Amino acid sequence: MKIYLTAIVKAKPVFKTEVEKVLKNMVLQTQQEAACELYTLHQSIEDKNTFVFYEIWKNQTGLNLHNEQNYIKEFVGLIEEKLQENPLIFRMKLI
Repeated sequence: MKIYLTAIVKAKPVFKTEVEKVLKNMVLQTQQEAACELYTLHQSIEDKNTFVFYEIWKNQTGLNLHNEQNYIKEFVGLIEEKLQENPLIFRMKLI
């Protein structure tokens, strides 16, 4: 079953540039993963510190493998210090 995922990431203003760089690297790396069908990054027009990922994964196994990659671990390392809050992650199915 495909997994549709939306993730909302809010950087602290002082770390926006650094967080954005890490997020853009995640896009470049993730789009090469075999189970990734779509992985896009968006930035809020109203709040430049808010980023939104929209993702489509072939299956849960592929998403699990994605979450084990070093570039994802690098992002996880930012959460406590450089984000305003934990990312909001919505895992969905198409209906």
